Amino acid sequence: MHPLYILLLWPLVLYTPSPSAADDTLKAGQALAAGDKLVSSNGKFALGFFRPSMISKSGTNIISPNWYLGIWFNRKPVCTPVWVANRENPITGPNLKLTQLKISQDGNLIVSLSNATESTIIWSSTHLVNNINRSTPTSALLLNSGNLKLVVVLVESPSNATLWQSFDYPTDIVLPGAKFGRDKATDLNREAISKKSLIDPGLGSYTIKLGANGMVLTRRNPSVVYWHFFNWPSPKSVVKVIQLINMTLGINPRTQGLINPIYVNNNEEEYYAFTLLNESASTYFSIDISGQVMINVWSEAGQSWQSIYANPLDPCTPYATCGPFTLCSGNLHPYCDCMEGFSHKSPQDWDLDDRTGGCIRNTPLQCTSKKNTINSTDKFHPIARVTLPYEPQSMGNATTQSECAEACLGSCSCTAYSYNSSGCSIWHGELLNVNLNDGIGINAQDVLYLRLAAKDLPSLRNNKRKLNIGVVVAASIIGFGLLILIMLLMIWSKRLKWCGASLHGTQGSGGIIAFRYTDLAHATKKFSEQLGAGGFGSVFKGVLSDLTTIAVKRLDGARQGEKEFRAEVSSLGVIQHINLVKLIGFCCEGDKRLLVYEHMLNGSLDAHIFESSALALNWTTRYQIAIGVARGLSYLHHSCHKRIIHCDIKPHNILLDASFVPKIADFGMAAVVGRDFSRVLTAFRGTVGYLAPEWLAGVPVTPKVDVYSFGMVLLEIISGRRNSADVHSGTGSSGHVEYFPVRAIRKLHEGDVQTLMDPQLHGDFNLEEAERVCKVACWCIQDNEDNRLTMIEAVQILEGLQEVGLPPMPRLLAAMTQSSDGAS
Repeated sequence: MHPLYILLLWPLVLYTPSPSAADDTLKAGQALAAGDKLVSSNGKFALGFFRPSMISKSGTNIISPNWYLGIWFNRKPVCTPVWVANRENPITGPNLKLTQLKISQDGNLIVSLSNATESTIIWSSTHLVNNINRSTPTSALLLNSGNLKLVVVLVESPSNATLWQSFDYPTDIVLPGAKFGRDKATDLNREAISKKSLIDPGLGSYTIKLGANGMVLTRRNPSVVYWHFFNWPSPKSVVKVIQLINMTLGINPRTQGLINPIYVNNNEEEYYAFTLLNESASTYFSIDISGQVMINVWSEAGQSWQSIYANPLDPCTPYATCGPFTLCSGNLHPYCDCMEGFSHKSPQDWDLDDRTGGCIRNTPLQCTSKKNTINSTDKFHPIARVTLPYEPQSMGNATTQSECAEACLGSCSCTAYSYNSSGCSIWHGELLNVNLNDGIGINAQDVLYLRLAAKDLPSLRNNKRKLNIGVVVAASIIGFGLLILIMLLMIWSKRLKWCGASLHGTQGSGGIIAFRYTDLAHATKKFSEQLGAGGFGSVFKGVLSDLTTIAVKRLDGARQGEKEFRAEVSSLGVIQHINLVKLIGFCCEGDKRLLVYEHMLNGSLDAHIFESSALALNWTTRYQIAIGVARGLSYLHHSCHKRIIHCDIKPHNILLDASFVPKIADFGMAAVVGRDFSRVLTAFRGTVGYLAPEWLAGVPVTPKVDVYSFGMVLLEIISGRRNSADVHSGTGSSGHVEYFPVRAIRKLHEGDVQTLMDPQLHGDFNLEEAERVCKVACWCIQDNEDNRLTMIEAVQILEGLQEVGLPPMPRLLAAMTQSSDGAS
């Protein structure tokens, strides 16, 4: 999943509620039947029987055949269940009219199916009632928090005693006010479990609960812990919780002040909870079908749920999230796909986000055993740069790759092998947890050799598709005729000066769309709303017919614009990453060159750090922007099929989406470097103030020129000022003039990073993170490119996974300060 917005749509098909059921209390002797519902006194939540449904990608309404008792948000057009009683024991349609919710004689809350001869309990609350007077009144209350409580009125006390509450038994959602943790007296540990699919709220594959050392995410079967949230108990535990929430909500300043995190650990209980600072807001935590924990907020503007945070960030981190014989990549949409030679085991389950069944072979393996001889016509298909599957079997006696391949072919149950510096490993049966290197969280370099039937091997399959000579001759004649026809059509439509595909929605190279100029002119209202301008053209806002908001760059200058156009399409058009702006399409008609991008709601980074009129970014947002840009560059330099050097990294070319997630843009100067080469000789390019010294020397450049520019950008992010502006130390006009990057390194050595920080932060920043950013920046701007960090190292240091010492003072930068002194 590497993403970042998820629309949680779970519409419900409900019976029309009866007016008499719009109460928040179910008393002993009363019953709640299908069509009735309890409504909390604030009208925010409802309890009743529902049947899940969803709209498929093809537009078909898929409705579950089963019914459930649950609680959902009452006033939202997109109904979302927050608690389900009978997850594993659904009610079938014919039995719905015979089903009721009521309070039993022993004081339990039950869902029962009753007919003329017998009564069957479908679901029951469980609590101890031995010490409760059975004659005392009992009732169930749906509170304003969404919590369903079963209470008993005690004669000797004016208050009610709680027998049972739904907050103690969460499903896949945790609401504000709910305790998430364990009761030390009763040993109750509140555990959230993902649902099976979009129309099946049954127990899914992933769970989150409070363990001995903090909150953990676990795959249920097989049991595999794949993520730790906090290391509890520790002196900084509460701080870590608050920092996580602030980091989450700090990404989007509009959501700041939304919730208040709580952590309690005493002799009776240990739990985590959160409360709403604004009671009118709607927010919840959930564990998704894919195994990610998400914070979801209701958007009144969009009338939908929006996921403002997901952890782990990479959707491929949860164990086996795509099922057996699949490949996972956070850069794919969707992020799960079948391996070569395999197809979806159940396409309908995949449409419902249930991928536990994974994929199955198109052709069975051709393997037969005769006595001690194994004969196989199977072949191996290499899958490069992946994480190796779960549960390998080491083959110590196989000392070469060919022997390793033979060891796999020697067993009919062997499905793959890998040979690396650690030796030979083979796998039997299903292959789980194979993730592609995506540059988000997965940085794998191993090669997995997948065993396929010979007919499913891509090379052999392509050979079988080769046409015979007669067919080739016939096709050539037909093709020649079509070519003449196309030429005639081009002459006839010369006035359109058309090049490339002409229809909106036509897929071009790399899956991008070829637009007509008239379509883009209409979408942008004849290019009337300008978002910005640069050296190569202007950018305009537009809206497509499907209401997708776009940004259209209209390139100026036939010769220079053509170069940028080709560079942008050839680089950005074939890659995808959460921190790279998405190229939707292009237009090439006559001398018109236009590029169509996803629209970035919050514009470019430079506006937010340099312009006083823009929204000032808090420290958490700046820190996440720094990490995001580093990840994007790491992907370009280390994870692409061919390395891409951006050549013009600067705040103006870093765009921010609605959640302030950074996306690197403007690839018009990008250079592509083959994997077999470390340098590329290219024309001088870039922007003054961000140029690495090797540009000025005229030598072939490496990706380290981007590293240098990134370092300069980091200094501007923390300071909120341009590096090129003069910095005076001392008093009066005779004060010492110092180049800011030089000052940054000097202050870093003095342990005085605080004085470098943007005054608009008002001292509200994490000093450890600030020093980390400053160190990375100063290592990135070293004169000698060999001394600079790689972008992989920069990401690891910024994320706190690697330490780095103090950098030396670059001589060239120090010389700039000296020359500035002489001039003054």
